[in-house]
Formats: sequence, C-alpha cells, structure tokens
Amino acid sequence: MSNSYFESLKQGLLEAVDDAKNEENQLKRRKRTIITPVKRYTSSEVKRIRNDIQMTQNEFASYLGVSLKTVEAWESGKNTPSGCASRLLSMFEMNKNLAKEYPFIQIE
Repeated sequence: MSNSYFESLKQGLLEAVDDAKNEENQLKRRKRTIITPVKRYTSSEVKRIRNDIQMTQNEFASYLGVSLKTVEAWESGKNTPSGCASRLLSMFEMNKNLAKEYPFIQIE
C-alpha cells in the first residue's frame, strides 16, 4: 500500500472519529431511504379501485397498459396484479384523481 493512500485513509478515519465525538456533525450523512413494500391486491380491491375512479374494465386496462383479459383475471381472482401494476393501484388508492391528473386516455 502506498504511503499517500495510507495517509489519506488515516486522515479520513480521524475526521470520522472527530465528527462522531462532536454533537454538531460536520460530515455529510446519507439519509436512509425506506420504500413501502408493494401491496398484494385481492380481486374485490382491484374492482373497488376501478369503480372508484369510474372506469370500465377496458378503460382501466388501457390506462394501465395491460390487456382487458388481465383486468378480467384480476377481478375474477384467477390472477393478481404485481410489481408496477400493484404500485399503480396503490397510487390510485391514495389519489382517486390520478387518471385525471395524468390523462393517458381521454374519456368522452
């Protein structure tokens, strides 16, 4: 190990120790990010969310970028949404106006 590398490492450690002893932290700290796990939705929850935002199954499928058969399978309990679809459903639960605020489809 080169002497300059060792000195740099030593200096960094000394600064960290001094910062830990000081009540007013001087060094930048990285904040911990906590991400809420993706929720698992039941067939009745999917249907309730779709009805709450007043979309037909076909409109809902188009908005989410999935097929009509996929939405039908979710609502019948044959399949469950996962990943991005579940995250979008969570967003719809938090904000029923999401489709109006981000209009990927037009309802006439």
